[in-house]
Amino acid sequence: MKPTDVSRPEYYHKVVDCQWGCPAHTPVPEYIRLIAQGRFTESYMLNRESNVFPGILGRTCDRPCEPACRRVRVEDEPVAICRLKRVAADLRGDVGHLLPSPPTEKNGKKIALIGAGPASLTVANDLMPLGYECEIFEQLSRSGGLMRTNIPAFRLPAEVLDEEIDMILDMGVQVHYDHPIDSLQSLLDQDRFDAVFVGTGAPKGKELNIPGREEGDANIHIGIEWLESVHFDHIKEIGEKVLIIGVGNTAMDCCRTSKRIGGVDVKVVARKGRPYFKASAWELEDAEEEQVEILENHSPSRFVLENGSLVGMEFELVEWEADENGRLVSKVLDSKIVPCDDVILAIGQDNAFPWIERDIGIDFNDWEMPVVDKTTFQTTRDGVFVGGDAAWGPENIIWAVEHGHQAAISIDNYCQGQSLVNRPAYGMNLVSQKMGLHSWSYGSEYDASQRAKMNHVDLVERFKALEVEVELGFDAEQTAIEVERCLNCDIQTSFSAPLCIECDACIDVCPVYCLTITDNGSEEEMRDRLTAPAENTDQDLYISEELPQTARIMVKDEDLCVHCGLCAERCPTAAWDMAKFDLLIPYAGKPTWTESAEAASTISS
Repeated sequence: MKPTDVSRPEYYHKVVDCQWGCPAHTPVPEYIRLIAQGRFTESYMLNRESNVFPGILGRTCDRPCEPACRRVRVEDEPVAICRLKRVAADLRGDVGHLLPSPPTEKNGKKIALIGAGPASLTVANDLMPLGYECEIFEQLSRSGGLMRTNIPAFRLPAEVLDEEIDMILDMGVQVHYDHPIDSLQSLLDQDRFDAVFVGTGAPKGKELNIPGREEGDANIHIGIEWLESVHFDHIKEIGEKVLIIGVGNTAMDCCRTSKRIGGVDVKVVARKGRPYFKASAWELEDAEEEQVEILENHSPSRFVLENGSLVGMEFELVEWEADENGRLVSKVLDSKIVPCDDVILAIGQDNAFPWIERDIGIDFNDWEMPVVDKTTFQTTRDGVFVGGDAAWGPENIIWAVEHGHQAAISIDNYCQGQSLVNRPAYGMNLVSQKMGLHSWSYGSEYDASQRAKMNHVDLVERFKALEVEVELGFDAEQTAIEVERCLNCDIQTSFSAPLCIECDACIDVCPVYCLTITDNGSEEEMRDRLTAPAENTDQDLYISEELPQTARIMVKDEDLCVHCGLCAERCPTAAWDMAKFDLLIPYAGKPTWTESAEAASTISS
């Protein structure tokens, strides 16, 4: 195998599993260390650069970072990354003077943003400081998109949402509320905008067309529309017996909302068993804590009506088996009628683009979705871009934010006449953390504490009003313990082969057997003969240059390493060092790291 090229930012980035797993690549270990030092404002601003909405996401993120967390290599529970983000947001000081501000002189370019959800807001956040004029067209009377209408206030208080959205709008974004776009062609014909971004989400809930659907329509609701109606006070009550069909995160919001506006016997009904649920584990836990019953392996067959009124639903009781192709197929065991007063359908969401004409140069695929380039976010019509749920279907807020960042880069390049395909490069800093030969500028000790449990408002109190936020956040003691659970994965082991004397001290001291000095060979056979077999091929092996004594190589299994730093402490020649990795993320209008390096080189010469 060839020596590992550690000059590539992608190599160390992949080792920081949480940051690699985050669509927006938020530097998780660094913001957790800032929290540990009580530097909440700095932690918040570091978060905001990449994920834009720390307070919102600290309450609602789907947490793709947490399943990736290296802490699960040594115990069951990851670091509470998401909830620590909320700590920084709740305890920060005034950040008004730290926020980006638009220049007095504009650059003459105007951008239309359709929909005021997280993707469009992120585009505005990135482009306004560059001198662009951004206009948002929003069909509702408030901004935020599905963040506002589909996430109940007991999970996301309106004041948190408003505050972080206003940080963007206060840069001078012009918002046209109650202004749906009925024709993209008409908007383009105005010839006022240099580019258009479509961030309209996936606003259409899926139907369940089974017998009795039309007859029972008065008491059968579409989940996302129902949540929106509750938000705007169009619906203030529901029957005592409620069935929620579907088991995604929207279903969890529907069942918990039902409990707050009259639902007593609330059941969530799933076609498959719990391993196949789409809802996040913590969403399920919160619903069950509120005494919501979850029925598994119930396949809807018909709505039951008496005298024209909905009184229940009939379900087939099924079991699932894999066929010869590995696909799950159901086998009906029995049937069952479950009484109900109301049914809420939360079985998925679709995009809806009746307002985009099919003859204006934008191609649509077989699913009636616009064809969008996954790198540039541009449609087949130049100057029209799409992101968030509108691009490829429902995802989550953090994905919408990353789409917004990438679309903003493309829009800026498009307006400046530059290539959209040649994306700005990522860069990195790698700085030794030595404070002495065997001491470091960060706490490297392993803390055996268990994951902190979120404090909740008492059941009786939380049902008094929809606005009562259930999660109280971590207290000071919980925060102090939780931050120490982070393994500092961005503090990288940096190896210098010429300094190695092959004494095996690092191998002897390594608690997870991730180091091996061995002869070179192919990756496949080498993975089997390391000190501990390297079984996870998704994570790379570090391969050193030839060692001076024997021409063997140092091999490190990046999957096993827990960044404890014992190898660097034990090494008598300082061949091992612990160095902090900073990923330099490109954003619209910012010079790439290569351009910055070239400029620095020119100045120094």
